Amino acid sequence: MTGSHTKNIGRFFRKNRVRARVSGAPECPRLSVFRSLRGISAQAIDDVSGKTLCSAYLRELPKGKKANTVAGAREVGKLLAKKCLDSGIQRAVFDRNGYRYHGRVKALAEGAREGGLTL
Repeated sequence: MTGSHTKNIGRFFRKNRVRARVSGAPECPRLSVFRSLRGISAQAIDDVSGKTLCSAYLRELPKGKKANTVAGAREVGKLLAKKCLDSGIQRAVFDRNGYRYHGRVKALAEGAREGGLTL
């Protein structure tokens, strides 16, 4: 097996371990993060009905703030918090999706908190 293959298998097992404990409801959805080499995205998911309530992606940001950095991830978190608050969601549970709570993932969570969302 190659290095990236085993890395993704490990993330899959960590993801399932986290998802066994974290579940979202309409009043308190699950905020799931996806990180790639090109960007970062997050979505608020209602696990009861299986629907995405709102989402934010790095490419949605204004021209000057699109960098795939910690600062860009923080802006994505703020954008998601704004969308959630506009749709009447004040609280969410954070699902790091198997990634370490570090760097861009941590910055997105902090940006969502700065935007007014309670995690």
